Amino acid sequence: MRAVVFEAFGDVPEVREVPEPEAPTGGVVVAVEATGLCRSDWHALAGHDDDVRLPHVPGHEFAGRVRAIGSGVTGFAVGQRVTAPFVYACGVCEPCRQGDGQVCLDQRQPGFTRWGSYAEQVVVERAAVNLVPLPDAVPMEVAAVLGCRFGTSFRAVTQVGRVRAGEWVAVHGCGGVGLSAVAIAVASGARVVAVDVNDAALALAARLGAEVTINSSMVDEVVASVVEVTGGGAHLSLDALGAHQTCVNSILGLRPRGRHVQVGLLPPVLGLPAVPMHVVIGRELEVLGSHGMAAHAYPALLGMVAGGRLDPASMITTHLTLEEAGPALAAMAERPPSGVAVIDPRR
Repeated sequence: MRAVVFEAFGDVPEVREVPEPEAPTGGVVVAVEATGLCRSDWHALAGHDDDVRLPHVPGHEFAGRVRAIGSGVTGFAVGQRVTAPFVYACGVCEPCRQGDGQVCLDQRQPGFTRWGSYAEQVVVERAAVNLVPLPDAVPMEVAAVLGCRFGTSFRAVTQVGRVRAGEWVAVHGCGGVGLSAVAIAVASGARVVAVDVNDAALALAARLGAEVTINSSMVDEVVASVVEVTGGGAHLSLDALGAHQTCVNSILGLRPRGRHVQVGLLPPVLGLPAVPMHVVIGRELEVLGSHGMAAHAYPALLGMVAGGRLDPASMITTHLTLEEAGPALAAMAERPPSGVAVIDPRR
């Protein structure tokens, strides 16, 4: 099969012919019809993740059709439309038994611990707890971004962040995760201020319903601007980028007893941010982490998408081939796409 491969960290990945995967016991092979270009994949390419072994195929959010079924798998059929979360849970550890497969103690991750979805086929392990049937009303390219960005943001805003109608939500970083958070917060009845350095991204955030947008490269004091427009600080704030400054700004822009949710990755290799704990204590803030969403939680999100309450398709701005995916991933740190880029391995 064709797959996007890199053989050294920092290289520009290239399309190669590689062996087709076999369906493992308890798992399936999915023929990929759409997969998202995500900043997390760039972290893998940059060598920020200790789990990546070379040569490697990136990609962790995808949708497609079941191509092959391993022994022990029931309830799925060849040709069925499916997706999966980026954390393959084991289903038996304590967090899994409590419904928290996104923090499984024996988790596997496509594009990190095993080859991923920038390919014509990808393996889904432990299909019984990780494979998600797709309604016909949800297009493949939309389903592809649910596995990481939209699913992660959905849980971060609605469950971890406990958003309530009428609250102010600040979203720092308007890439795919941030734009998803904007749309979900607006759909939940919140008022949103979106912060980014890219005017095109901010314009898209405004179209998704952000009441206020702030270009952080054009203002002297991001935190003061957020506090002013929200009338005292956000109730809920998310660092959707994963950078020292956005993490700190998100915390400092909260009102007393506000909630910060860290969604963007902060790899230790880049250094750890100096979290202003004196402010956390003085304002009694909550500092929370959010890491994806378990497969069993997908029906609620899929229902909102199929019913038109959420429209991830409106964030998709770029369509790529496999040949275009490698250079686009390598350039992501300097030239991230405005909105969401989706790769079609069939093109």
